[in-house]
Amino acid sequence: MTRRPTSRTPSDQPEREPESTAPQPDPARPTRTPEAATSAGTAGTGKTTGKAKTRKTARTAAKKTARKSARTAGAAVPANSGKATRTAASAPVPDADRTQLLAGTHHDPHAVLGAHLTADGVAFRALRPYARAVAVVVGDLRAELLDDGDGFFSAVVPLRAVPEAYRLHVAYDEAEWEIPDAYGFLPALGEFDLHLLGEGRHERLWDALGARPMTHQGVRGTRFTVWAPNARGVRVVGNFNFWDGVGFPMRSLGGSGVWELFVPGLDVGELYKFQITRPDGGMTFRADPLARRTEVPPANSSVVDESAYVWGDEEWLRRRGATPVHEAPLSVYEVHLPSWRPGLTYRQLADQLPAYIADLGFTHVELMPVAEHPFGGSWGYQVTGFYAPTARLGTPDDFKHLVDALHRAGIGVLMDWVPAHFPRDDWALAEFDGRPLYEHEDPARAAHPDWGTLEFDYGRKEVRNFLVANATYWCEEFHIDGLRVDAVASMLYLDYSREHGEWSPNEHGGRENLDAVAFLQEMNATVYRRCPGVVTIAEESTAWDGVTRATHHTGPGGFGGLGFGLKWNMGWMHDSLGYMSKDPVHRKHHHHEMTFSMVYAYSENYVLPISHDEVVHGKRALVSKMPGDWWRQRADHRAYLGFMWAHPGKQLLFMGQEFAQGAEWSEGHGPDWWLLDPAYGAEADHRGVRDLVRDLNARYRAVPALWQRDTDPGGFAWVDGDAAEDNVFAFLRFDAQGAPLLAVSHFSPVVRRDYRLGVPEEYAAWQEVLNTDAARYGGSDTLNAHTLKPDTTPSHGHPTSLRLTLPPLATLWLRPAQGLS
Repeated sequence: MTRRPTSRTPSDQPEREPESTAPQPDPARPTRTPEAATSAGTAGTGKTTGKAKTRKTARTAAKKTARKSARTAGAAVPANSGKATRTAASAPVPDADRTQLLAGTHHDPHAVLGAHLTADGVAFRALRPYARAVAVVVGDLRAELLDDGDGFFSAVVPLRAVPEAYRLHVAYDEAEWEIPDAYGFLPALGEFDLHLLGEGRHERLWDALGARPMTHQGVRGTRFTVWAPNARGVRVVGNFNFWDGVGFPMRSLGGSGVWELFVPGLDVGELYKFQITRPDGGMTFRADPLARRTEVPPANSSVVDESAYVWGDEEWLRRRGATPVHEAPLSVYEVHLPSWRPGLTYRQLADQLPAYIADLGFTHVELMPVAEHPFGGSWGYQVTGFYAPTARLGTPDDFKHLVDALHRAGIGVLMDWVPAHFPRDDWALAEFDGRPLYEHEDPARAAHPDWGTLEFDYGRKEVRNFLVANATYWCEEFHIDGLRVDAVASMLYLDYSREHGEWSPNEHGGRENLDAVAFLQEMNATVYRRCPGVVTIAEESTAWDGVTRATHHTGPGGFGGLGFGLKWNMGWMHDSLGYMSKDPVHRKHHHHEMTFSMVYAYSENYVLPISHDEVVHGKRALVSKMPGDWWRQRADHRAYLGFMWAHPGKQLLFMGQEFAQGAEWSEGHGPDWWLLDPAYGAEADHRGVRDLVRDLNARYRAVPALWQRDTDPGGFAWVDGDAAEDNVFAFLRFDAQGAPLLAVSHFSPVVRRDYRLGVPEEYAAWQEVLNTDAARYGGSDTLNAHTLKPDTTPSHGHPTSLRLTLPPLATLWLRPAQGLS
């Protein structure tokens, strides 16, 4: 007999590092039939059925749970129910169908099981393993079905038509149950859904596939649907049937590749998987690719779920798209939720995270991948549950509560999204139905060379539909305000991380992955059409032309734009950090590394990222990249942030860098919050940096010149970009009305007095509005404290100029004082 799985079988659980698990609420358990009875309510706890049972042990388990359920659920029916009983003739399942049903290879069990009109009446057939007796109940009529062996029961009842509603009275050794017959229902998935699935255009795919609690033909239950076109048969298994799917075969819906079964009486909280018969005849037990909820890893069963959350962010959604994102302030705090404050659940985070981010003045938070992933050490970038928030921190509704709380605090929510690849776990997507399905059929194209994972087959319409719908799912169901798409470069190039001979060119002889290009264009177009106000952001590390260009605008390379709203400026990040890592005496030889970004600053709509990737794996934390002693490191850190906030482009800062944490980030313990403990001797040093970040965000949001024309070359002008000997960079930013801000960064550890810089002549006086060397930030307090008046000495192409005091390792921001000359 085929081994029955649990969510804990060794084959389902490849060895992984242990992960901390947040306490999970035990969901309410529904009233169930005997096959729905379990030894305890276990969804979300990881406690599932033990080892596979023989028929005898399964029958024993059925006795025990049925006895308990009979006392608590109130669903048992006395042996003498008062209904009229009549005997009937047998109507056994034909041998061929019987063989296929027992082998798990039947494509249309509803054509055999259930109720069917014959010349002699209505034939009723049921497959109920471990049952002692089965009867059919139609109104006041009750007819016993004959035991045909192997769990099959049948009878011909002299009725003129198939009844619209009937129930099965199933007797086990110590309990009896009356339940609707799962094989007496029409398909719960409509023809239009199947048409859209076949076209690869179902934009609400999560409504069509997966486990969906519903009322169907007047009966409450759960509809299970799964796309498995290569399967010889599919069953649904779970705690409700002791992980034995023999009595729960699904039907194939035409040539769609979709399998469906409506199970009456099954509701929210049930664990389940799909038992798939592969083309080679073997069995595989798979988590639902569209599961909305999962067990807490390392357990991996899917969980039936239905949202009951009531949103309170209507005002946020109404106004979030009022200004195009590239013309609005965007300052992002990047967070790894499980380690921001380890041990907190989604709801506990909702009590702390919004207040912290709002206090620092960030406009948005970016969440590292939230979708379910088996290995915590992947930080969420190896996803198995694309439609389920990780259960480590709570339920999907708990995650909605966190997003809602952030919105009500005025904070937008961006989320890292990973459509580039998926892990090879044998209970997830890899060879899902026994053959390559979600991955490319060519092993060389499927294998991701860097991460040991599998790449999606973007040329297959159903796979593309799975991913495009997933992008809109997070935006529509969880009110996510933006998707930061991970590893875009690995998708765009056929030769990405591959040597000569390890890849094949496209149909035009090029190295571009045309299927991936088409997918990204479709994804972006669909998200922007369906979700107004949402932004998509590309992590793309090459010079691909048109990442943020509209999809219908063809570039010089012959491709339409990819359609992203923003792109991470990886070149700026690499060059500027390289410059800052040099000792100040050597920086003059690397001056161009800080100015080169302005050569291409307007080729795309950019975000300047100091992300998690830059503070791990030996790269050191941001402050620790800086040379010199602790004072110089902090001064450089502050000056760099001031330069970053003033540079054209939006900005992103990873958690812990806002208070100059010296250690690299680790997902095991998160930021070093103890550095901000007043009892710590150097607390003021770290608090000062955090105070600067708060002031940077406040000034940034209040000064349109810093964000309104980020994508307009007219919004920027160098004052002095060639002062290499002085390690000085000075430039002007302008808002839509032409009002300027002067930013001056000085990366030498000396004070320069009477430093002359040209300024526009129409402004009679200037005021220093930010100085990263202020004492409150931990600096030497070398300030330009008084109003500065230009004189008529020409400088840097301007007829007037200012004489400034430049503090050591500092950035200054100056604005015109009130009134014009």
